[in-house]
Amino acid sequence: MNASRPLNQTIVELLRQDEGFAEELLNAAIDEADEPGGREALLAALRSIAEAKGMRAIAEETGLSRETLYRTLSPRGNPTLRTLMAVTHAAGLRLRVEKAQA
Repeated sequence: MNASRPLNQTIVELLRQDEGFAEELLNAAIDEADEPGGREALLAALRSIAEAKGMRAIAEETGLSRETLYRTLSPRGNPTLRTLMAVTHAAGLRLRVEKAQA
């Protein structure tokens, strides 16, 4: 038996165990979004959060198909602001803006 598993699977499990982890994960991903690979990491965080909540439930609440969510939240995805807001809202989160540190 292989003791290792994909990182995404571990993150989804942690998200299911601790709802506060979703907020921490998304905030960290947003903080790093301008770094190399940050955009892809942000999409991966959103996808993990959606998977933890249940992709079918997120799809139903947002009015998007599961296929559209998977495609939009893939590393090559490019979600619209509407989709981004819908997914975060369906996951019980919201995006906020704060003044950047100089």
